[in-house]
Amino acid sequence: MRFRFLKAAFAALCLFSATPAAAQFNVGKAATGAVKAGRALTLTDAEMANYVREYVQWMDEHNHVCPEDNPYTIRLRKLTEGLTSVEGIPLNFKVYYVTDVNAFACPDGSIRVFSSLMDVMSDDQLRGVIGHEIGHIAHKDSKKRFRTALLTSALKDGIASTGGRASALSESQLGELGQALLNASYSKKQESKADEYGYDFLKENGKNPWAIALSFERLKQLEEEAGYKQDSKWQKMFSSHPDLDKRIKKMSRMAKNDGFERPTQVIPPKPVIVKKEEPARRDQTTVTQTEKPQQQQKARPAGKKKPQAKRRPQGKKRRR
Repeated sequence: MRFRFLKAAFAALCLFSATPAAAQFNVGKAATGAVKAGRALTLTDAEMANYVREYVQWMDEHNHVCPEDNPYTIRLRKLTEGLTSVEGIPLNFKVYYVTDVNAFACPDGSIRVFSSLMDVMSDDQLRGVIGHEIGHIAHKDSKKRFRTALLTSALKDGIASTGGRASALSESQLGELGQALLNASYSKKQESKADEYGYDFLKENGKNPWAIALSFERLKQLEEEAGYKQDSKWQKMFSSHPDLDKRIKKMSRMAKNDGFERPTQVIPPKPVIVKKEEPARRDQTTVTQTEKPQQQQKARPAGKKKPQAKRRPQGKKRRR
């Protein structure tokens, strides 16, 4: 199973021109013009790591990342508790607050889950999705796909000018890379191995591995529900998940044989995101020269009476 990038808004920074609730996943500018021939580039592991880091940073900057106190982030942090690294690669998780339904993993251990996917899945089902993606990281599938995408898209035009050496990617190259990753796919063998690794990874980290089968069952249910097949935000996701029935059967059998109990699934209600009020501007709080602030009266100690005006003794006349 691969949670592919969904073709959404390809104009750079277009995400920030929309409200978060209506924003789509942004993979940058679409490639334009014919693909130019370029000299082959050999990438070292260090160069690959730099490109991955640059791409993930660019993705986070061009999509609405939920802050630490956001309900989506809090939920994801809770359900991934204890999942810290795989094969020596540290894992990090973030939520994209977008309308598209997906999740993806990068070779550096960065896993991004879309809020709309969290709206239709239970914690176990999401954990199954994440476990599968971790399997692709562990088997270097994500790394191989990223390398291929780099050499066939983002770097192809600029190799001659860089002398065959890795250099920083431009805005358009990052967009081409996103398009290449969108069109890439994993083999059936890679998908099957990722299922198995994700199952073992969850089990070894104290999580119920039924999660893998449950995530497939939920995908199948969503696929069969009316309207989803015709919806563009679901179509690509479903097309990248062949043989769901076989994989459900296999993962369920493994969980039963290992003595795990099938958990009851409850999908949490969609959180209500309240936009925080902006702090008041200085010109709204500054006192102008025509406005005099009221003087605060000093509080009198308890028991003391208000001092009275002095009176003249009786019988005495006022001096003139």
